[in-house]
Amino acid sequence: MSAAHAQAGPPGPPAVGVFEAVKRPITETNEFLGRIEAPNRVNVVARVTAFLEKRNFVEGSEVKAGDLLYQLERGPFEADLASKKAQVAQLQATLVNAKLTTDRAKSLLGGPAGQQSSVDAAVANQQSLEAQVQAAQAQVDLSQINLDYTEIHSPIDGRIGRTAVTEGNVVTPSSGTLTTIVSQDPMYVTFPVPVREALDLRDRYATRGGFKAVVIRVRLTNGRLYNQVGELNFVNNTITQNTDTISLRGTIPNPSTYTSVAAGGAVRELTDNEFVTVLLEGVQPVEVLAIPRSAVLSDQQGEYVYVVGADNKAEQKRIQLGQSTSTIAAVTSGIALGDKVVVEGLQKVRPGEVVAPGPASALIQSSMKVSADGGASSTPKSTGNNP
Repeated sequence: MSAAHAQAGPPGPPAVGVFEAVKRPITETNEFLGRIEAPNRVNVVARVTAFLEKRNFVEGSEVKAGDLLYQLERGPFEADLASKKAQVAQLQATLVNAKLTTDRAKSLLGGPAGQQSSVDAAVANQQSLEAQVQAAQAQVDLSQINLDYTEIHSPIDGRIGRTAVTEGNVVTPSSGTLTTIVSQDPMYVTFPVPVREALDLRDRYATRGGFKAVVIRVRLTNGRLYNQVGELNFVNNTITQNTDTISLRGTIPNPSTYTSVAAGGAVRELTDNEFVTVLLEGVQPVEVLAIPRSAVLSDQQGEYVYVVGADNKAEQKRIQLGQSTSTIAAVTSGIALGDKVVVEGLQKVRPGEVVAPGPASALIQSSMKVSADGGASSTPKSTGNNP
């Protein structure tokens, strides 16, 4: 054996990087699966039977309330209206003569030629004609309504879908939906929440302002976070039995991102019935006892960390985690403020053995600082059922 090997002593304690548990602000966040819904949806139908003469919209474009969508054949309805107006004019002329007859009968009533029966008959005839005029005028109004129905206008602002009928075909009230219009801005975000978690959310935010204590963010199916923030405004009054969830709903802006002639006008991020991931975030960040996420290990019994004591011995401590981020683990129990938690060199640590602690690397330190400065959004605590 060489002299060098003979003089070598036992290896020293393993070097590890430690980080002291500190208070850090994080944003409480719960993640659910949800869908985008248009607040207003209109199925456009015909109110009269007529030939479709013209379609006045581009399929897939945005329309305004009052825009003319379909023009139906007007001729038969105009002729019917003119006929009804003529009947009213005829009855009104007859009524004028009846009033003269009534006045004449009343003037003769005081003389020898006057008879009460003549007055009564004249009054009855006049009242009958007045009723006939009212009925005929009602028919004029009905004909005018039917004539107006030959122009089908949009009742709301929104994006219009494809047409179900083309020019030249006959449409009737029983033809079904001609096209559908859905409103665009703002949009609803609906998502089911498990009842157990809904109770936790209620306990957490009820005293902090209720609906105003949270905001809604949306992650699109491509993983990109939508750049608008919504607000919660509705909790359903019943629980879905087969899933044991309760539906929540929020409103989120859906402004135009740009205008495209090919796309039929404004282009918007959110589409009715779109599948999204909903992030329900607390408005005010909360302070938690925080350690680097990389310090947390787990086994069948749960999560644990190694803490370096005053004698530099590593001690295994079981912990409970709250909502955490990709870089910060929020610890609710198991360690105390200022505990030195092993972050680096974990593979060399054994419970009860002496280690050589040193400050964690600059990368770990900076990640904790950046998360703290940015208010750190928490990772999802749970996920609701797919709607």
